[in-house]
Amino acid sequence: MRNRVPRRGVVPHMKLKVRVVQYRHDRWYADIDDAEDRQPDDPFWYAVCATQAEAIALACAELATLDRRIADGLVPARISQSHPVAA
Repeated sequence: MRNRVPRRGVVPHMKLKVRVVQYRHDRWYADIDDAEDRQPDDPFWYAVCATQAEAIALACAELATLDRRIADGLVPARISQSHPVAA
């Protein structure tokens, strides 16, 4: 139950990390996740971009948004929590 608070999700004082990787010759993947999460399979945000610069810029902008939300006391949701899968 590390980084968990009952009924609230992750601890608001968590450390977030940005990861940017090239996964094809013409695509870059960026995501934001908890720095202590050893399983990067459910990030708080992700994007697929055409360039590394675009991926970094989008990730930094989203990280700033998440930081503001956390400072306001809002707990970010992981992708699986915010985008329900249709049955």
